[in-house]
Amino acid sequence: MHSNAHPTQSRLRCITSSTTSSKAAVPHVVVDRGVTINQHQNANVLNSPQASCNFSDAQSAHGSKSFVELLRAIGVFSSCRLPFLIQNAEFFLDLSYKTLGRSTTNAVMKHTFFRHFCAGEDRNEMKPVIEMLRMNNIGPILDYAAENYSDSSAAGLQGIFTQPPFNQPARVYDYQSEEECDRHVTVFKDCIHSVHDVSPAGFAALKVTALGNPELLERMSTMIIEVKNFFFAKFQQTGGFISREDFVQCYQQHFHVDDDHLKTVVDDLDPNETGVVDFISFAEMLTPYTLPSFTFKCRSIGPLALVTPSSDEIVLMKRMSERLNTLATEAALNGTRLLIDAEHQKYQPAIDNLVVELQKKFNAKDKTDRPIIFNTYQCYLKDALERVEMDMKRSERYSFHFGAKLVRGAYMEHERERSKKLNYPCPIHDTVEDTHQCYDDVVEYLMKYRWKNGPGTEIMVATHNQASIEKTVVLMNQLGIQPQDSSVYFAQLFGMRDNLSFPLGSHGYNVFKYLPYGKVEEVMPYLLRRAAENSAVLGDSVTELELLQEELYKRFAGR
Repeated sequence: MHSNAHPTQSRLRCITSSTTSSKAAVPHVVVDRGVTINQHQNANVLNSPQASCNFSDAQSAHGSKSFVELLRAIGVFSSCRLPFLIQNAEFFLDLSYKTLGRSTTNAVMKHTFFRHFCAGEDRNEMKPVIEMLRMNNIGPILDYAAENYSDSSAAGLQGIFTQPPFNQPARVYDYQSEEECDRHVTVFKDCIHSVHDVSPAGFAALKVTALGNPELLERMSTMIIEVKNFFFAKFQQTGGFISREDFVQCYQQHFHVDDDHLKTVVDDLDPNETGVVDFISFAEMLTPYTLPSFTFKCRSIGPLALVTPSSDEIVLMKRMSERLNTLATEAALNGTRLLIDAEHQKYQPAIDNLVVELQKKFNAKDKTDRPIIFNTYQCYLKDALERVEMDMKRSERYSFHFGAKLVRGAYMEHERERSKKLNYPCPIHDTVEDTHQCYDDVVEYLMKYRWKNGPGTEIMVATHNQASIEKTVVLMNQLGIQPQDSSVYFAQLFGMRDNLSFPLGSHGYNVFKYLPYGKVEEVMPYLLRRAAENSAVLGDSVTELELLQEELYKRFAGR
């Protein structure tokens, strides 16, 4: 190491690597400037109490479970290892409904898969689960798990009829969907109050598809994508920046405008007269709500004009935004943080846009000292790091605290099938190794940013990947971030990876469990997806099933 370089002044590039020397059992940490922290120094980091979590200890992971809970968990995980059962789960569920009836089927599901993966149907059923977690230093993330993805064929003529401009197809948004969204506001409010009652430091999770018509979200996403495409198609080589002069020339080329209007637009985009216009300002100006006022001035009808919303669609978008604002206000008043879940990629640009609007208002640095609203980033997407960096720039521009939950992703098969069907490049990383690398890169980028800029940026490392957790723990130690520091949280799904959650909790880290809840039949899509994910997760060398079986054997052996 250079003599003038203090280890905490160098940013980490790669976390750990091993050597073949029998004497060099301690990994070493490499930093940006091509320097290596000496083994003695790094040994202190890795041998500290914070870094000594044992993620392969059956007692630590499952010792708090009752005999019945152990048997149920073994049964559930064993079922998840049967590909035929998992691949045809919906068929078998429908068959059971037809033959045994809904009441019997739901009762069986409630006492098996539901009990394992969900906290309960209501607040009273959740209390024992939350108390058990609290005793193990694990916080709750309450998640109303009903999934509300609609089919365009479901919208009948008894609805809100809209006619977008420029000869776009007419669209119908059914009233039932709007009524359901209003009902979900009440459900989510109850979720926020439950978090406040049982865990002042807890989180509530929200799905935007439960608060707005999914078709409308897809429309909004298409508008946002076309705004981005319009900007970068004209200024692709400029890195998202363009001079005022070039912008004026381009704007006049595509829009009918007078000099006064053009001056107003440019002054709004460059209020400090830097001579430069950037994409963040441009995207702020051309939102789905304001798009018609610009596209009606188009010189020709192109892709941007063809996504212009109707006035009725704008009303529906604003209602969706109002629902989110109502819940964010409730959360802020109750001291509860909100995690906005990531969803299908066709909805995600709209969700991101709505979340940024919430963050600007509720994460504002002059109103709070920590983020209230967290967005979720799926790192199996090729543009994950780019999106994180762009949103971080937005947080700097608009002076709000940045909160991020990082996941690998939950809709891989859907995204790949959709990209093939519609013949566009698949947004998912080509290999699982690329996804792992992307995840670790985003974690590292955000932790470096927090280390450099101080408190205010908060990261939730929501993963079941042990290697990513171990890298995060080492990086926290290297950057001097204490386990109890609110800058970094860990999270796993309830019923999964207890061998990660419980040791982290016992060593003082901020660790949470995602606790889905709701009526059994409403959360069935969630349960089927959890089962499908487990079929892949159980391929690890040290699986949940093996640890459960080890703990059960110890009980029988009287150890």
